[in-house]
Amino acid sequence: MERAQLNPMKNIPSRYSPPSAPSQLPPRSAPPISGPAPVKTLRLGRIKAAVWENSADQRTFCNVTFTRTYMDEEKKFHDSDSFGRDDLLLLSKLADQAHTYICDRLAPPRSEE
Repeated sequence: MERAQLNPMKNIPSRYSPPSAPSQLPPRSAPPISGPAPVKTLRLGRIKAAVWENSADQRTFCNVTFTRTYMDEEKKFHDSDSFGRDDLLLLSKLADQAHTYICDRLAPPRSEE
C-alpha cells in the first residue's frame, strides 16, 4: 500500500498569491453622489480611510470608515470592508493618521502670545 504524501503548506495561502476571489464577497454599491462628502480621505495603497464630521447636541464629532479597493474579473473597481492579513498593518497606520487628523481638527485654536 502506497502512502500519500502530505504537504502541510498546501492549504496556507502564499503571501504573493492573489487575494481571494471577489465573487465570494457581495459587491458593495457606490456611495450616493449627491450625499455629503467626507471631510478628509486618507489612502495607503488599496486601503482608504474616510473621515466624516457630524454634529449632535451642539457638539461636533468624527467617524472614520475604512475600505479596501479591488478590481473584479471585468476590470471594474469595487470597495469592500473586509481586510486580509496583509492589509492590517496599512489599516492600523491609516487609523493612526485619521486619529491625528481628527485631534488636530477638533482641538481648540491656540492663542499666540
